[in-house]
Formats: sequence, structure tokens, C-alpha cells
Amino acid sequence: MLEKVMRTLEFDKVKKQWMNYVASSLGKEKIDSHLPSIHLSEVTQWQNETAEASTILRLRGHVPLGGLTDIRPALKRAEIGGDLNAFELLQIAGVLYASRQFKLFMEQLVEDEDVTLPILEAKSEAIVILKELEQQIKHSIDESGHVADHASEALRHIRQQLKTSEKKIRERLEQLVRTSQKMLSDSIITIRNDRYVLPVKQEYRYAFKGTVHDQSSSGATLFIEPQSVIELNHRLQEAKVKEKAEIDRILRALTGLVATELAPIRENVLILADIDFIFAKAHYAKAIKASKPKMNDQGFIVLKEARHPLIDSEKVIPMSLFLGDTYTSLVVTGPNTGGKTVTLKTIGLLTLMAQSGLHIPAQEGSEMAVFESIFADIGDEQSIEQSLSTFSSHMTNIVQILKKVDEKSLVLFDELGAGTDPEEGAALAIAILDYVLAYKARVVATTHYSELKAYAYNREGVMNASVEFDVETLQPTYRLLIGVPGKSNAFEISKRLGLEDFIIEKAREQISTDHNKVNKMIVSLEELQKQAALDKEKAEKWKIEAEQVRKKLQTQYEEFENEKKQFLKKAEQEAQSVVDKAKQEAEEIIHELRQKQLMGINVKEHELIEAKTRLNKAVPELDTKQRKKQPVQTKRKVFAPGEEVKVTSLGQKGFIVEKINGEEYTVQIGIIKTKIHVNDLIKTEIKQKIETKPLATIKGSSYHVKTELDLRGARYEDAIVQVEKYLDDALLANYPRVSIIHGKGTGALRKGVHTYLKKHSRVKGFRLGTPSEGGSGATVVELK
Repeated sequence: MLEKVMRTLEFDKVKKQWMNYVASSLGKEKIDSHLPSIHLSEVTQWQNETAEASTILRLRGHVPLGGLTDIRPALKRAEIGGDLNAFELLQIAGVLYASRQFKLFMEQLVEDEDVTLPILEAKSEAIVILKELEQQIKHSIDESGHVADHASEALRHIRQQLKTSEKKIRERLEQLVRTSQKMLSDSIITIRNDRYVLPVKQEYRYAFKGTVHDQSSSGATLFIEPQSVIELNHRLQEAKVKEKAEIDRILRALTGLVATELAPIRENVLILADIDFIFAKAHYAKAIKASKPKMNDQGFIVLKEARHPLIDSEKVIPMSLFLGDTYTSLVVTGPNTGGKTVTLKTIGLLTLMAQSGLHIPAQEGSEMAVFESIFADIGDEQSIEQSLSTFSSHMTNIVQILKKVDEKSLVLFDELGAGTDPEEGAALAIAILDYVLAYKARVVATTHYSELKAYAYNREGVMNASVEFDVETLQPTYRLLIGVPGKSNAFEISKRLGLEDFIIEKAREQISTDHNKVNKMIVSLEELQKQAALDKEKAEKWKIEAEQVRKKLQTQYEEFENEKKQFLKKAEQEAQSVVDKAKQEAEEIIHELRQKQLMGINVKEHELIEAKTRLNKAVPELDTKQRKKQPVQTKRKVFAPGEEVKVTSLGQKGFIVEKINGEEYTVQIGIIKTKIHVNDLIKTEIKQKIETKPLATIKGSSYHVKTELDLRGARYEDAIVQVEKYLDDALLANYPRVSIIHGKGTGALRKGVHTYLKKHSRVKGFRLGTPSEGGSGATVVELK
């Protein structure tokens, strides 16, 4: 049944087109024997491998498969002990080369491109590289299929002897040609019976000593081997025998090498045949502008702008349809030559293609179902095959379909019920559709019968469709309209062709009231369809305009964000500059005091006071004067000084410095103070006083500093700066011992800290902490 359906739907012609893209007879053989699968997992795998190959063609444009031939007969002969000839061995070397090239190609592709190709990568990894055998064959046999002189030392020596013998024979014969020209019919040296001879005239037969090997058809010329070269010819023949024996020995040895690697060579052949088959699918998909469909086993078909692959792409009209969700049957009506049969064939053929792993000529987002059975009863006058079917043959085919149909079937009926009495044919068509519908099969049927137009409205799960016809031009548009039944245009066409109005009116009177109602309903539906199309066009236009506005606003927003970032970056740089300056001044003061302490100089009280004053000046000013002038608030306002707030327009946190008026506050953001409107502020839960605390007195142990420094999470350069400053503070505080917590991690930070400690003049020693001190994640430092 499947074979007949594939022939009816012209899948064999798709295969012929597909075969144009294989690189070897192996690929053609696989395509020829390939059948659609009824298993979703297998079909999905096939679709994915086609998609991977298409990705490679998009990235690289080609795949190296040169040298791939069918060497299976040669491998079989080698397996049973037969000797392979030079040409067969050269073909085997070609397959080994193709295997190696493809594997290298895939490895390079995966390394260079950010792509995932699990199926083809797995096939590539399974290939066994036999480079040594490949090179040994190519070393012994040249590209023309001859065993090369350097295949063995013995062969090289024998061929030197052959050349020497041939040279001597030619020299001797050339000398005879010059001295015996009158006895020769032609001044040439030729070969008969694999021996060098001269063409001697018949009348000089006995004057010219030698052995006769042949004569001309007229008998006027005898081909004689002169007596003087007979011995040389003997030697030449002996050398040729030796040459053949040596060549046979070389080929036998190479065949033996092939026989030891039969299993991996066979596996490589199968893999390369698969690869050729897969890339032929990808090439074909590219040629017909196909896309990968989503596959399901629920009977859902969603075709978006689908095209029949056998119709000229410049002429084919794309169609879109949905089947298997809200309705499982589609009844297509319309005029002859309007494209109904093409619609049927497109649905069936694309289903076969999808279930064969081929991408389909439709837009991205199309979906195809995997059916266990596909049935088609199509008698298409416009088909490529020009086949016509009688009512009997139609019914015979339909009977066979109805015996096998089930919910996993796709059934295609062309002109269901045609070829008999219209009333009986329509009744049969309705009964057949009801039968198939009861089995929940997916059905697409074409018809001329008006009764089936009404049928689609009265049956749940059935939808009307039609192919559009332009009455003005009297031509079909080939557009498929879902939800609208086809209308008979006989009266309109007749009128356009010049039939008298009174005749047309007389004909209208013969049409039943119900038929007229149906036609009016169809006209109404067509109008609604056109209006819906216009509304859709307007909606698309508005959508495009809205998208343009959105993009414009997005651009403006991004420009605003960039300006905001630049402003904040500038503010941060200015703030960092102030902080760096303060830090530098503080470090200079501490360094001076430490140097005096190290030199044993007592620091006098006024010097300490002066140092404290300089340190306080080094701290960035926070403009506390205005805050001090702020009267104590007797009532709580919306924001109080010291409260942490978030400035929503900047996305930054800060602290309230003071209230300017009922609408504005002075807010401290980092080192920057700015006026912010009350509506731009949000409370946070943290409250903090803005006070400038003076540095602690720098005098012996009264200098407050922790006995440990935590460096975890710090970068190496920042960590060393922190260690240096911390040790200075610890020395000023007269600490004998401190701990530096650097964590375990990779050990790089610990190593860097230890290197620094070794060079520090005031470090007496250091060790890793005990378990209670943090273990290897901390270092205990003894200070001098």
C-alpha cells in the first residue's frame, strides 16, 4: 500500500531530485532503499541529523567526501583470500583518505565554531583512522592505478633491466631500418605477439633473416623479428615475466594488509555512506528552500506557506493550513484546475518527506505528524502521470482504505464520490467521510458536491476549505481559503463569456431554494474572509508602526542611560580622587610618626595634636556646619537627618543631610551632596548619623586597631596594600602578634602574603594558624 501511495504522491520523483546531491553510489543506494518511518523518535533523529548537516553547509558551504566509492565487493574478495588488483586497492586508499578528511574536518569545525552537532560528532568519532595503510597503498600504486617503480627495490631493478633491453632492441632495429630501407614496406618499428618486429616486403622474405610473426591483410607485408634481436627479445620477455611476478607479490602483500583491517574499513564505509546520505538531505533542503518541521505523533499538521517541491518555485502558490487540532477533516471545494489536487498532493508528499527525515518546503514553525498509515485515492487529470480513474477503480481503492484506516492514519480523497449519479455520489461521499471520521483519522477530501459544503457545517471536527477563483479574469488564484467553502461560478463565468441574461435567469429558477441559500452563505463568508484579510493587513501595519515607536523609545532610553552612567562615572572618579588624596596624606602622617618612633624620638604632645589636626583635615569634608545649625526637630518629618534613603532616578543610596524646604532635601551620596526632590526619595530601614569622627590618638596601645586582618575576597594587589597599612597600624599600636586571614582557596593569596612578610623589616617571623586559629587559612605574624 505504501509503495502505491508513494508513487501516487510522486515521492519517487522527490527521491530522484534528492539523488542529484549524493557524492557516491553508496549514497544513491541508501536513498533508493530509504522508506518513511512510522516511529516519532526515529523521525526526530533523522530530522535532527538533517538540521546538523544544514548547519555545517551554512558555516562551511561543503563537506569533504572526495574518494568515497563502494569498495564492499573488494573487501569481500580480500576476506575470502582473493588478491585485489591495483585499481581496487587504490579505491580502498581513497575511502581511507575520505574517512580521515571528514574526521579532521569535523574536529576543526567543532574547535572553530560555537555549535553543537551531537549526531555527526558521534559518527565522526566512530571513524577509525588507518593512515599508515592508506599511505602504504598510495606509495606503491600511483594515481593512474599502476604499481610504481619504488613499490619495491626488486621491481625498480627489473624495470631498469626492461628499459635497458628495450633500448638495445630499438638501437639494433633502427640500424637495420637505415641499412635495409628498400626491403621494408615502411620505416617503422612495431610490435607483434609482444615482440619487436619490422615490416618487410613479401619479395624480400628470404633475403631478410628472422622469424615471421604476422602478415598484412593483403599479404604484401610480413612482420619479421630479425635474427639479430631474437636473443634480446628473449631477455625482454623474461624481464616482463619477472616484473609481473613482482607486481603480483606486491599486490598480494597489500591485500594481506587490507585483510587485517577489514572490520574498521567496513565500519568506515557504512559511516561515510550515512554521512553522504545525510548531507544529500541537507543539500536538497537548501535547493528547495526547506525548513525543519516540528514533529509530533498526535496527528497535528501546521503548514505555513508550504510549496509543492516538484512545481517550479517561480509558479507555485504557497498554501497554509491547520489540521488535527480543532478539526480532523478538511473538505476542499472549488473549480477544476483550481489547485485542489495539488493541495492534496502537497499535504501527502510533505508528510512522506518529513517522515523520511527530509526538511519540507515551508516556512519556519511548520509542524508535521508521524502517521502509521498514509492512504491516497487520487485520480488527477492534471498530474504529471496523466492518470485517469473510473468510478469502479476509485471505489475498489476506497474499500481497501476503509478496511485499514485507524486513528493513526492520514487519508486523502480526491473528488470523493465522483463518476456516478451526483445525488448518489454525494450520499456515498458523506457516508465514507462519516466512517473515517468515526475512526478519528486525519482526512483531506476534495469534491464538487454542494451537499458536502453543508456537511462540513453540520459535523463537529470537519472544516470547509476552498481554492479561490477570480471571476473577473476567469482564472484560479490557487490560494487555499480555510473556513470558506467553494462556490459554483458557472453562472458568473457564463455571463462573462456572453451568455444572454434571460438564459442565466431561467437557469437560476431551476436551482433549489436550499442551493441558493448555500450560495448566498458562501458569498457572505467570502466577504467576511476578505474583510478579515483587510483587518489583518491593518493590524500588521499598526504592529509595524508600534514596533518602530518602541524601537525609537528604546533608543532614547538607552541614550539616557548612557548619559546617566557617564555622569555617575564622573562623580565616582571625582570622589575617588578626593579619597585617594586623603588616604595619601594620612599615610604620610602615619609614616612620619612611625619613623620617629623607630628612631627612638619621643613624639611630643603638640606634635600629636598637630598630626591629629592634619589627619582630620585629610578626611573628606561632609559640610557638617549646616547640619549643626539645623534646629533640633521637635516633630518627626518625612525624612530626618541621618536616615538612609534611595534616590530612585539615580538608583543610588545616600543619607539625609538636611531639609531645605517642604519639597527638597540635601542628600549625601558618597562624597557628593545634592538637592533631591522629596518625590524622588525612598526610605530604607538603615539609620546612620553623619558625623566626622576624629582619628584615635596615635599613642602606644591607645591606637585602636584589630588584632586580625581579613583579606578574603580581595584581589592580590589590593590585599598587599592592605597588609602594608595594617602592619603599620599594628606596629603603632605596639602589638607583638597579629593574624592575617587569607583563606585557603588556591593558595595564591597566602603565597603572596608570605612573600611580602619575608621582606618586611619589622616582621620577626610568621607561621600558619593552628586549627583553633584558622588553620592554613590564616597566618600568625610575630612583630619586632
